[in-house]
Amino acid sequence: MEFLTFLYDNLIDFLEFTAFANATPEHFAMIIAGLFFIYLAVKKNFEPMLLIPIGFGILIGNIPFKIDAGLEIGIYEEGSVLNILYQGVSCGWYPPIVFLGIGAMTDFSSLISNPKLMLVGAAAQFGIFGAYMIALSLGFEPNQAAAIGIIGGADGPTAIFLSSKLAPNLMGAIAVSAYSYMALVPIIQPPIMRLLTTKKERLIRMKPARAVSHTEKVMFPIIGLLLTCFLVPSGLPLLGMLFFGNLLKESGVTTRLAKTASGPLMDSITILLGLTVGASTQASEFLTANSIWIFLLGFVAFIIASASGVLFVKVFNLILPKGQKINPLIGNAGVSAVPMSARISQNIGLEYDPTNYLLMHAMGPNVAGVIGSAVAAGVLLGFLA
Repeated sequence: MEFLTFLYDNLIDFLEFTAFANATPEHFAMIIAGLFFIYLAVKKNFEPMLLIPIGFGILIGNIPFKIDAGLEIGIYEEGSVLNILYQGVSCGWYPPIVFLGIGAMTDFSSLISNPKLMLVGAAAQFGIFGAYMIALSLGFEPNQAAAIGIIGGADGPTAIFLSSKLAPNLMGAIAVSAYSYMALVPIIQPPIMRLLTTKKERLIRMKPARAVSHTEKVMFPIIGLLLTCFLVPSGLPLLGMLFFGNLLKESGVTTRLAKTASGPLMDSITILLGLTVGASTQASEFLTANSIWIFLLGFVAFIIASASGVLFVKVFNLILPKGQKINPLIGNAGVSAVPMSARISQNIGLEYDPTNYLLMHAMGPNVAGVIGSAVAAGVLLGFLA
């Protein structure tokens, strides 16, 4: 009889440790969200390199377990494997490495050949500061408002880096929001672009970009680093790695290092970043009123950013000579979702003129947006840290 009692007690203890005994409706809601991310990646091909790691991370982070059991498996439990991997996010290690890879795979020729496109990338950063002011008006603290506003840059690594410094308690929601809107660029931006442009404007043909010399390509990351970081030293971790990666690519003598930075290293960090960001959406920590506001404000920020780029080009065209007009369809590319938003410019342009190729022109404001969002993050960090 004692043996049966012993087995029964052990069975009860075992059942108390299972996910079934600890599950809540919130856990199932987050699991459905994770499955939806994976669906978008697999079926719709929306940024699979991001959404599959994040989606699966959401599943991992929302397997319920007995919190006071001392298992050390949760992402927020000190010393757990997931917690150690998550330190790359919470301490801001991963984003600079991602920027190193972005720099090593990015060709800045479009921007170098037509520097005025930098203004388009800068204009799109209005989304960041617009959302910042709205968040302040809703009662968020200045540091929280800044971390939320950076979602408007459509730059996941920058959002993670800034929120890790200014609002660590909101980082999970901010990171997932930023990456979600990056993946939804093909859905969000086209209606805005069509609404704000006329058919005549969509048919504008831009002059072919001039050839950029090797010397210019090598000098660009050096000059870019000195100009931006002397102005905004707080952006050094991101901007320094971005320009360093680009110099590795353009120098012509460190090809192997550039391939490592843009290939295996970038892929490894993307896996860890996506998985741990997803796992940080543990229902007990993630499903709050603030998370809902963050997603709504992120959406507003992204719309403002996309619209600002398009509207800036329309206004800028008023003072440009006839042969130098810019097609406003590339204004959306001022957000730093590289190269997704530039592809949207290309696709919408081809709908109205199958021979009007805008991709290379759109890459100018697109890469400018990467620099612009990092500079904006540096400005906010400098004021609020």
